[in-house]
Amino acid sequence: MAGGELSRVLVLWCPDWPAAAAAQFLDVAVTEPVATLAAGKVVACTRAARRAGVRRGMRKRQAQAACPELLVTPSDPHRDGRLFDPVAAAVTAVVPMTEVLRPGLLAVAADRAARYFGGETGLGEAVAEAVESLGIAAQVGVADQLFTAVLAARAGCAVPPGGDAEFLAPRPIADLVIEPSLSAPGRDDLVNLLWRLGLRTLGAFAKLETVDVASRFSPDGVVAHRLAAARPGRRPARAPIPPEIEVTYECDPPVDRIDVAAFLGRRLAEELHGRLSSAALACTRLTVHAVTELGQEHSRTWRCAEPLTPEATADRIRWQLEGWLTRTRGSLEAPDSPLIRLRLEPVELVDPGTLQHALTGAGLPGEAANGLGEKARRSLVRVQGLLGGEAVRVPVRSGGRGPAERVSLVAYGDDQVPERPVEAAWPDALARPLPALLTTGEVELFDAAGEPVAVTGRGAFSAEPVELRMAAAPHRVCWWAGPWPFGVDSPAEPDAVMARAQVLLEPPADSRPSRALLLCYRGARWKVEGVYE
Repeated sequence: MAGGELSRVLVLWCPDWPAAAAAQFLDVAVTEPVATLAAGKVVACTRAARRAGVRRGMRKRQAQAACPELLVTPSDPHRDGRLFDPVAAAVTAVVPMTEVLRPGLLAVAADRAARYFGGETGLGEAVAEAVESLGIAAQVGVADQLFTAVLAARAGCAVPPGGDAEFLAPRPIADLVIEPSLSAPGRDDLVNLLWRLGLRTLGAFAKLETVDVASRFSPDGVVAHRLAAARPGRRPARAPIPPEIEVTYECDPPVDRIDVAAFLGRRLAEELHGRLSSAALACTRLTVHAVTELGQEHSRTWRCAEPLTPEATADRIRWQLEGWLTRTRGSLEAPDSPLIRLRLEPVELVDPGTLQHALTGAGLPGEAANGLGEKARRSLVRVQGLLGGEAVRVPVRSGGRGPAERVSLVAYGDDQVPERPVEAAWPDALARPLPALLTTGEVELFDAAGEPVAVTGRGAFSAEPVELRMAAAPHRVCWWAGPWPFGVDSPAEPDAVMARAQVLLEPPADSRPSRALLLCYRGARWKVEGVYE
């Protein structure tokens, strides 16, 4: 808000963009049934595919059974970003300043542009026509806030000035996660919790007091509450952007190859984030400038819900340059000569404490918040250089029946591909809650007569367990559950029986709390597989 006037935002949304980009890549019309797959499941599909019964989340065989003529291709974010660049260029020709939220979605400031085109309707028509001239379907929406404008674009409407709260009130609470570029990791859990609490609409969530939300939910819950109440979802930058943060690289010799440009993008991203880390800042909006030998400049602004990481910055530089350099000479905004200069200009900076890494190999939890993330990353890379790539491994969520099987260790920096697919069906998988601590110590179970307790071929205890011996020390069993066989349906040999059970040990005399253990029976022996807390 400036000068007492509401700022307006126009958002352009290309429906099913990953599928539309895949159709361009396969050189087929977007009216054909096309789907993109990740981990064997449909992640995006065209309207023709949906009409035939294809839905997101379907497995490949199921989707092809519903639509035999379906064309499938692996999901490729780099392809999506590269092919979206002509769309962004077409919008930039209408409105000079654009911000790409993700491939398939961009935003522009609508205030001045609307006055030039005679109103918001004229501006929306001009933007939509520019994109549709490329043969790409698009919808536009206008509102006061970015989040509202994104939902308005999906509905293909304009929200009157000051009407964001009224527009959002009846919409389902699931709209908080409808757009990944505006939702932080873990927002799905928040939405599920709000649904279970009976808050089924954005309006119901917005009616809660901010103080109550802050005391009961995570920091992202406060952000989501601001979005639902049509208040700005992100605070402005805390200070002017220091000029020394910018990164400029003079290309000598000039660059006209995509692989060289991608390598430079990674190098500049590392340098930029090194400067940001030194200044205790993080970037949420970044403009990438590229200049050719003949003076032509190509600029694109990228916005993210979460502060950019070096990897995310490098991806956006690659998408922009690859999309530009692959254009045919003479086409819209095609490069007229090789690149001689690249410049990264941070547009919006926030506190680096906002930057959080999941424990999935993308970073180290807790390090980025205190400024040690970059140092730790470099240290790990140095260790890999000394001891080999496999010397440093990070956990990745994996599929499996037992708790230990659900974590795979991959070399730091490699693709985070688990050993076993998470989405696959895992019969006899251990139900939640899972143990907090994993271990492999051997134990013995005994019944009231002092005889060892085993698991029979029918999946039952041979007798009720009353005592557990760990390192020759006896512990009374005051509760147990199971056993739950897994692996072999009807084992012929006793040693082939495999099962899991839970036991609760009697609290010790020194007032320490009792312990709940997960036991695994394999090869006629018991082992402690995990400890519950």
